[in-house]
Amino acid sequence: MKFSKLFLKTLKENPKDAEVISHKLLTRAGMIKRLSSGVYSYLPLGYRVLKKIQNIVREELEKAGAQEVHMPVLQPAELWMESGRWEKMGAEMMRLKDRHDKDYLLGPTHEEVITDIVRKEINSYKDLPVNLYQIQTKFRDERRPRFALMRGREFLMKDGYSFHTNEASLEEEYQKMHKAYNRIFTRCGLIFRAVEADSGNIGGDITHEIMVLAESGEDEVIYCDSCDYAANIEKAESNISMENSTDIDELEMKLVDTPNKQTIAEVSEFLKKQESDTLKALIYKVDEEFYMVLIRGDYDINEIKLKNRLNATEVEQATDEDIEKLGLKKGYIGPVGITNIKIIADKTVKSLKNYISGGNVKDKHYINVNHNRDYKLDEFFDIRKVKLGEGCPRCESGKLNSARGIEVGQIFKLGRKYTEALNCTYLNEEGKTNHMIMGCYGIGVSRTMAAAIEQNNDENGIIWPMSIAPYHVIIIPANVKDDEQMRVANTIYDKMKKENIEVVLDDRDERPGFKFKDADLIGFPIKIVVGKGVTAGKVELKFRSEDDKIEIEIENIIKYTKDRIAEKL
Repeated sequence: MKFSKLFLKTLKENPKDAEVISHKLLTRAGMIKRLSSGVYSYLPLGYRVLKKIQNIVREELEKAGAQEVHMPVLQPAELWMESGRWEKMGAEMMRLKDRHDKDYLLGPTHEEVITDIVRKEINSYKDLPVNLYQIQTKFRDERRPRFALMRGREFLMKDGYSFHTNEASLEEEYQKMHKAYNRIFTRCGLIFRAVEADSGNIGGDITHEIMVLAESGEDEVIYCDSCDYAANIEKAESNISMENSTDIDELEMKLVDTPNKQTIAEVSEFLKKQESDTLKALIYKVDEEFYMVLIRGDYDINEIKLKNRLNATEVEQATDEDIEKLGLKKGYIGPVGITNIKIIADKTVKSLKNYISGGNVKDKHYINVNHNRDYKLDEFFDIRKVKLGEGCPRCESGKLNSARGIEVGQIFKLGRKYTEALNCTYLNEEGKTNHMIMGCYGIGVSRTMAAAIEQNNDENGIIWPMSIAPYHVIIIPANVKDDEQMRVANTIYDKMKKENIEVVLDDRDERPGFKFKDADLIGFPIKIVVGKGVTAGKVELKFRSEDDKIEIEIENIIKYTKDRIAEKL
């Protein structure tokens, strides 16, 4: 491709609404164009990257035995009502009505559609297992679209679904997809980790997210420094020491003055105690019902864990007005004497004895509180946010560290959530009807494109991994008015095309420095400069990811370049 013919306009300035580097560089490099909030067009260079990621996904999934389908974007509401998600997904769904006033949505995901297909097409165990996938545009009405391709209203996604007769078959496919995903993101040239995660609105008990590690990542990844344990902060567990306090005598509970002391830090300092000797009590509204949630004072509640433990749709902290209506005092909340709301406690509370808690009266706290004597608790749950440096839950020696990550893929064990709701069944060997078991496997294709830039960039622009770069080579004649330089540049260009090397010839009549800046901004992995060295039979080659330049004889440039590309693919 000749640069003068490319549909491309690079920009010197960052777009005003850009917050992350991928948004800035994709826009400046002329790869995407904003249409409206959260909606972007892919221009030729950007679309080439997108297609390369798709091709890698297709090749690895076909190796793993998955089959590609294409399902409708427009989905009838009836299917989602049947599964129970029409209301549960809430305002995030792009809903619409047709001229007959029937409800539809633009698909945010396709569990319902694929289950409907399978229940109509498969009825025997002999046809299972099966793994079907598609690569298609998805729609979600994000409250606050941002970061361009990272969180948009319209995005490209690969979603796949497997159907099985038993858990062993699902586990085998789950591991097969896990390995396929590792190959996909390795081929995309990314540094990533598979982490244990929360399944969210998709559902299922077991799930892993694929996180591309980058400082700009929205998610916090907790990982062990000694073993392969890794989890999203929402799912992470840890091993902490909680000494058994059964040998300590229970002291008399007393209500004491704590004037204007509301926070854990203020109360513990005033009473000359450690924060670990206090009880933190928070009020949560859980699907219109209020709960008091207890945890040791030096820890925080993990609201995702709480939501999952209570099998809730919505969990949010109560407002000041809610707290007043419950007869409680903000800053002085505690479980003693509470009978009108349910109480749930973290495991850290179990080992506490003679601790401090709110007195439910302004400027008052209880000391020497003990559960089961002063108030009742039946169970203790893991609803705690882990802290860095705590022990690994999988190995004895490891400590927990943290990194930022961008979620680019996720695999789920869905079980029978959708097959039972939509009555997707098969006949087993004995002729009995059973519900199928499902797996679900997603990749954010357009998000992977953005994540690659977040991980691979410098002050000059994008540094594309070779496998997903829009073109592998750019040839820059230093002086387009020099006949010999242009002859050599065109000769190299023509030979590279014959060797199926993806190459661009920058034939623009611009200053060399201007062209070098564009080449670095766009991120061509290899830059070949045809300059004054042609008189000595040499050209200059530079890898985008390296600082050094190499002088190579013109007669060797094709083979050298082809070999280097092959090494990096």
